Amino acid sequence: MSAEDTTGRRAVITGSTRGLGRAMAMGLAGRGWQIAGCGRSAAGVEAMAAELGTDHFFGVADVADDRSVSAFARAALSAIGPPDLLVNNAALMNDPAPLWEVAAGEFDGLTAVNINGVANVVRHFVPAMVGRGSGVVVNMSSGWGRSTSPEVAPYCATKWAVEGLTSALAQELPDGLAAVALNPGVIDTDMLRRCWADGAGAYEKPGDWAARAVPLLEGLSAEDNGRALTVP
Repeated sequence: MSAEDTTGRRAVITGSTRGLGRAMAMGLAGRGWQIAGCGRSAAGVEAMAAELGTDHFFGVADVADDRSVSAFARAALSAIGPPDLLVNNAALMNDPAPLWEVAAGEFDGLTAVNINGVANVVRHFVPAMVGRGSGVVVNMSSGWGRSTSPEVAPYCATKWAVEGLTSALAQELPDGLAAVALNPGVIDTDMLRRCWADGAGAYEKPGDWAARAVPLLEGLSAEDNGRALTVP
């Protein structure tokens, strides 16, 4: 779609101040979308707000905290209205280790963001989308949400959960809405470097990835409800 085709469309993207979230926000904004985004870093939020300008809205929010998400959602919905596209992108990765060596606090931190965070965002944005009668929820999954590897069991568990949560959500949504689980593929992000260190540098950069991902996101519709997709 051209910028003329997408002007006026609105997207909410969590974890939008770095990595894939930032790449999606910048790519969609460049094609005429109005963006509401959040991150846990005030400095990152301020930088994104300054870069994209006053037509967009960015706020500090921790998706693991339901009250924080509620406050962000109220502000974002007031600023841009119900989103046409809601992207649950915020996520954490564990330090690679056998499951029995992963501390309880680290495991709980992953589930709080990667699973509870998705539910919190859905809880506070989807009612407005249902009220309008349209919109697509994209829950970012992973290749490790459809397969497994050693030493990333906590992350695999959360992304498998995202796949199941999304499938069930798709059965609950009314006509006109859709929920999709999206595997972004392997991209050189801080998260991947936590697993593969400098080996992550052999993979595509987020900005290059967004050149393919953004048109896919723009093309999603109610007909995609329940699909498990992968960025080509």
